[in-house]
Amino acid sequence: MSVRTRFAPSPTGTLHIGGVRTALFNYLFARHHGGIFALRIEDTDRERSTPESIAAILDGMRWLGLEWDEGPVYQSERGDRYAAQMRRLEASGHAYRCVCTPDELEARRAAALGAGTRVGYDRTCRDRRDLPADRPAVLRFKAPLDGCIHVDDLVKGPVAFQVAELDDFVIARSDGTPIYNFCVVVDDVDMAISHVIRGDDHLTNTPRQILLYEALGAPLPRFAHLPMILGADKTRLSKRHGATSVTAYRDLGHLPDAVVNYLARLGWSHGDQEIFTRAELVAFFGLEQVGRSAAVFDPEKLEWVNFQWLKAAPPAALAEALLPFLEARELPVPDDRAWLARVVATLQERAKTLAELAEGARFYLCERVDLDPKAAAKHLDEAVRPALADLTERLAALPAWTPDSIEAVFHTVVEERQLKLGKLAQPVRVAVTGGTVSPGIFEVLDVLGRERSLARLASAVAHIDAARAPA
Repeated sequence: MSVRTRFAPSPTGTLHIGGVRTALFNYLFARHHGGIFALRIEDTDRERSTPESIAAILDGMRWLGLEWDEGPVYQSERGDRYAAQMRRLEASGHAYRCVCTPDELEARRAAALGAGTRVGYDRTCRDRRDLPADRPAVLRFKAPLDGCIHVDDLVKGPVAFQVAELDDFVIARSDGTPIYNFCVVVDDVDMAISHVIRGDDHLTNTPRQILLYEALGAPLPRFAHLPMILGADKTRLSKRHGATSVTAYRDLGHLPDAVVNYLARLGWSHGDQEIFTRAELVAFFGLEQVGRSAAVFDPEKLEWVNFQWLKAAPPAALAEALLPFLEARELPVPDDRAWLARVVATLQERAKTLAELAEGARFYLCERVDLDPKAAAKHLDEAVRPALADLTERLAALPAWTPDSIEAVFHTVVEERQLKLGKLAQPVRVAVTGGTVSPGIFEVLDVLGRERSLARLASAVAHIDAARAPA
């Protein structure tokens, strides 16, 4: 059997972290085996499904590079196919119409609770031949009355379900609209899905779906149910644990390869390796390495993984990725992308996200900087003015503006004035960046350029002069 997997989200909101992990494992499994990864949109809930949610799902998938080979298939467009398969099951005796009203069902349920007997549908309509044609009727699956369904789950291991606990479950509402479990099976059969890889909250659906496969005469796929993702407090991941939408992490400045890398390690491992390229994930991925215990989502670990990817990224590529973050902060976007790549190269080992990188680039991009008052008060004082003015004059006379020539001027000034390098470098850092933290000062001056560097140094000297002037 060739490997065919699918990701089947419901478009009732954004693409969340748990859904992305499921999509990723399906994608990696298919790619590892040279198979097909299909996308299905389960949009039969007309009230909650929205075009905006569909767009968000597709956008998130594309951003992560989880390109699908087939689809998207929309359940809302398959009504005729579901109706045909419902008629087939009814004609073969695997399904029957049930006219029991909700009030009748609730009364029987209450009576069963009162008597201490099993609560469930009592199969009143299972063998009736006198069903009134004018009453609304649901379609129920005629489940076996006994037996056991065994599932050899590729993650959970062997799991057994008693058929008697399943009831004659509804597969279509009284208005003819099909129920989730039925649609899923019809879709997976038609799409020839070989492996159903999904969250373990779907494990209880599996025995009902197996009965439907058998009734349709279709081969069973292999099932793999992934453990849940929990927050740090070991409860189900939710908004209180931070952002749960994958696009929120994009907007926070995470790289798609970093998010994929982190989510792949969320419940799966390959030795002690932490950082994986996309090619390595495809090469190494297997369901046998997926743990059975719930995974814990750690935003700090995700940030660490993102930091590793940022450090290793080509500066030119990061410069392009940085553009929307500059625009969002209304920072000037330079036309010279090569220069922006040089800016990025000085900062990328100091930032954990693209958002931090954009903030770090602010002093490079703005025409002038605002001096941090505390930093200026501490480092831009009368004592450093002679050395700062001397440095500015000597830098202005440099024939070539390079990190080495800039460093040489610094050493000349501090030696002649018998200063430690830090006593001059830190005031210069405050003068050109506005604060006390930056990449190496020689590198900063080189990238910032002669004209703006000299202008900011002169402005710092003027700041000192203004501070000492009488009020």
